[in-house]
Amino acid sequence: MTQGRKLKCLIIGIIAALIIFSGLGFGLNHYVETFGSRYIVEGAQAPNADAVLILGAYVLPNGTASPMLQDRLMTGLELYEQGKSQRILVSGDHGRQDYDEVNAMKQILKDQGVPASHIFMDHAGFNTYDSMYRARDIFQVKKLIIVTQEYHLKRAIFIAHKLGLEAYGVAADRHNYGPVMLQYELREKAARIKDFINAVILKPQPKYLGDVIPVSGDGRVTDDK
Repeated sequence: MTQGRKLKCLIIGIIAALIIFSGLGFGLNHYVETFGSRYIVEGAQAPNADAVLILGAYVLPNGTASPMLQDRLMTGLELYEQGKSQRILVSGDHGRQDYDEVNAMKQILKDQGVPASHIFMDHAGFNTYDSMYRARDIFQVKKLIIVTQEYHLKRAIFIAHKLGLEAYGVAADRHNYGPVMLQYELREKAARIKDFINAVILKPQPKYLGDVIPVSGDGRVTDDK
């Protein structure tokens, strides 16, 4: 085989591999999205659950919630006030001293009248997969309502179900978040593929586990301040 023919075969092989992997990625993304969509409900139709799980998002240096996080918190608060659960689990990033999503989330909910004993903080919810795994193993949740924006909610529900949780989702899209959503949605497509592998095939443990803290108890045991 001539050098030119070898190069041509290599290029064809690379193109074929890219097409196959692109098709596989598209299929996995579609599967996760479709699966999660089945369990998204309106707040009034959400069933009663062990906990309302509010997933973290960016907190400003002064402790103010970003618009997306504020919408998640107000949606979770509505579910709590409707009696869907008497426990709220806030899960986010508190991996370093100078950045703390969960205490900021708890304070906002307390300011809205939720008793501290009803709010549990997951300080090691560094990503969506870890949040679901820890909700099951640390906080002993079996049935939950997940609150986040819809683009993210489908993956969160998928992970929860594949980890054996009975999970429903309520979308927190209360505002238009602007051009940044295109970036988030593109990143989400890759995250769905990654978490399909995690939740279905690998099922790795989170970065941190720790002692069991049943969500049926007193949320103040998760306080660190």
